[in-house]
Amino acid sequence: MTTTAEPATDAAGPPDASEQPQRAPALSPSRASDFLRCPLLFRFRAVDRLPEPPSSAASRGTLVHAVLERLYDAPLGERTPAAALELLPAEWERLVETEPRYAELFAPGGDAAAVGLDAWLAGAGRLLGTYFTLEDPNRLEPESRELRVETRLDGGPLLRGIVDRLDVAPDGAIRVVDYKTGRAPRPGYEASALFQMRFYGLVIWRERGELPRMLQLVYLGDGQVLRAEPSERELEVTEAKVRALWAAIMEAARTGDWQPRPSKLCGWCAHQDRCPAFGGTPPTIPEGALRERLGVEATSTR
Repeated sequence: MTTTAEPATDAAGPPDASEQPQRAPALSPSRASDFLRCPLLFRFRAVDRLPEPPSSAASRGTLVHAVLERLYDAPLGERTPAAALELLPAEWERLVETEPRYAELFAPGGDAAAVGLDAWLAGAGRLLGTYFTLEDPNRLEPESRELRVETRLDGGPLLRGIVDRLDVAPDGAIRVVDYKTGRAPRPGYEASALFQMRFYGLVIWRERGELPRMLQLVYLGDGQVLRAEPSERELEVTEAKVRALWAAIMEAARTGDWQPRPSKLCGWCAHQDRCPAFGGTPPTIPEGALRERLGVEATSTR
């Protein structure tokens, strides 16, 4: 990875756990963001499912999320900064055991090889320290952590995702919380982050029949918290956007017209060697992949 500044928010990674080959084709917030960013990137991740080397930033985000999830297993009063730091080594070992590719970070040529494991874990520890300046976990009892949510829009796509934390107040008010290990977007550039949260808000609204009271993004990179109180109208607009986005994905799948969309984010893309915008040639889509992963028959596989 280059040494230039990373994107303001967590970089999207390869296909997430909410999209398994055996499950019905669905759209998640991360894949929706991929298509909006670059249709060809969406194809590489959601259809071809090309492997990507682990990045330092995304892997650190995965580790911090795992620690914050496990932290709430502790009783009230014991959810301390020291307890969170103590969880780091064990959670890292668990991640490597579950997905050995994470160990590639510190192999020669790996994204964090020059940093070293101890310094890298210390960086994750600083992010956890920031978390305690924003919330007191001893005052919270989440209803759910790493909650899988899913709903099918009438006459539309299946929506699926994983909510970092769901808080439900005694009066039934729902708060959707998402942790970000990057920095908050600059004022005026919050649209992508808010779309992701409204996507989750829409799924929970349709799934539970209850409009979330609060959508909250907690940015550990700079200690900022972005909050939004969604209205029914805002989530209806989000639903319309999701339907239009799914229609565009279906059209690209049928025609094979997966256009690259060059931007400053291309510097963090693992697929430049396959991208026409950089002189590369995309591979042929695996046979049956469009039907299995998007539920559509292609008229072209270019």
